[in-house]
Amino acid sequence: MGDTAVVWFRRDLRVRDQPTFLAAADAASRSLALFVLDPALLQPSGSARRTFLYRSLRALDEALGGRLLVVRGDPADVVTLVAAGIDAATVHVAADFGPYGTRRDEAVEKALADAGRRLLRTGSPYAVAPGRVRKADGGSFGVFTPFRRAWAEHGWRAPAETGASTVRWLDPDARDGGPGSVPIPDDEPVDAALPDAGEDAAHRQWWAFLDGALSTYGEHRNRPDKPATSRMSVYLKFGEIHPRTMLADLAPRRSASVETYRTELAWREFYADILWRRPDSARANYDRAFDALPLASGSVAEKRFAAWCEGGTGFPIVDAGMRQLREQAWMHNRVRMIVASFLVKDLHLPWWRGARHFMQLLVDGDLASNQHGWQWTAGSGTDASPYFRVFNPVTQGEKFDPDGDYVRRFVPELRGVAGKAVHRPWALPGGVPDGYPGPIVDHKAERLEALERYERVKSMRD
Repeated sequence: MGDTAVVWFRRDLRVRDQPTFLAAADAASRSLALFVLDPALLQPSGSARRTFLYRSLRALDEALGGRLLVVRGDPADVVTLVAAGIDAATVHVAADFGPYGTRRDEAVEKALADAGRRLLRTGSPYAVAPGRVRKADGGSFGVFTPFRRAWAEHGWRAPAETGASTVRWLDPDARDGGPGSVPIPDDEPVDAALPDAGEDAAHRQWWAFLDGALSTYGEHRNRPDKPATSRMSVYLKFGEIHPRTMLADLAPRRSASVETYRTELAWREFYADILWRRPDSARANYDRAFDALPLASGSVAEKRFAAWCEGGTGFPIVDAGMRQLREQAWMHNRVRMIVASFLVKDLHLPWWRGARHFMQLLVDGDLASNQHGWQWTAGSGTDASPYFRVFNPVTQGEKFDPDGDYVRRFVPELRGVAGKAVHRPWALPGGVPDGYPGPIVDHKAERLEALERYERVKSMRD
């Protein structure tokens, strides 16, 4: 083997805080930067997420001085061929703990081993890798609060001091054979307004949050009418900033808002841990007792699902959220819970249909956080909301969008309705404004129906 290595980027599209760079620099004098356009991941991603990826790859390529090799195909085939093309002894990655990523890496590892080469994992997309946070008896956590305490006590490494110059990069043209490079794809048509992509954009957004909305995060994070959240989820999704970097920046700060934000980072790591232990929970109920929950089906159910997807349910906060999803490829977290509750408890539809719709449209779609956030609302997951908790979309709107500004922003049919009256358009003196639908269900009746259905699950379990 020659004195060369491959650095294979996946969910770590950055040059700062890159432990894989240090590992590659220790293993070889020169390394090739690689990204694989994997059809198995691209196809279900949706145009917003694919376009953000392509923009992120352009930013990474620029940071690497134009030395990013992009190839297309099955990683088990193309990574092995790329490594052979530069006679690399090692391929360096950050470990992936997702269901597909785990299977993919095992296949690549075997293919490389068959050729006398090694896949070396250094770090992960998490401050603490899944499987590391354990109970005193060695068991895993199924409840968030004790996990968060143990996660904080476990701690994490300081950010790695790296940059583009940490590694001596090979020119992609220096390869002897292997798959041909392909250009980074052009942006796809996307109706949504996407955030700026790239590592520099991630740090700008993070610093703006630290200097601004963080101070009131604990108080205002549930208010979709205010710019009160960090909007860092997409950058974490693509690894344009590492949570370890963010935690290091939070460490010297002391406030209730800082602790609340740190807890939100812990939720991301908790769900990653759960999905790693239970990969089946990406598609099925974590609590299999909920397999017995009666679900709606038929033409009426399909019409209601379509109305939910389009933001035409007649419940303003629900419709505003679903329209924000289309306009921004993102939705405020409080509203995600409201629209999820409406789907599973007012329309009695399966959580996985809503989760799939989200993953098709969200620019920040993360499998672990998305699927288990949905299961929390459905009552079928870890730390699930009590089955008898059914969000009232009207009172939720009045509480978290008290002046109606969020609804009016995304539901133009209601922009002429002042104040919180926007949350009850059917109660207006003139009735529902032209162009806006009336409620597609009676929430009070559907709440009782949901409780009856969930009670069946409870009685079977008892």
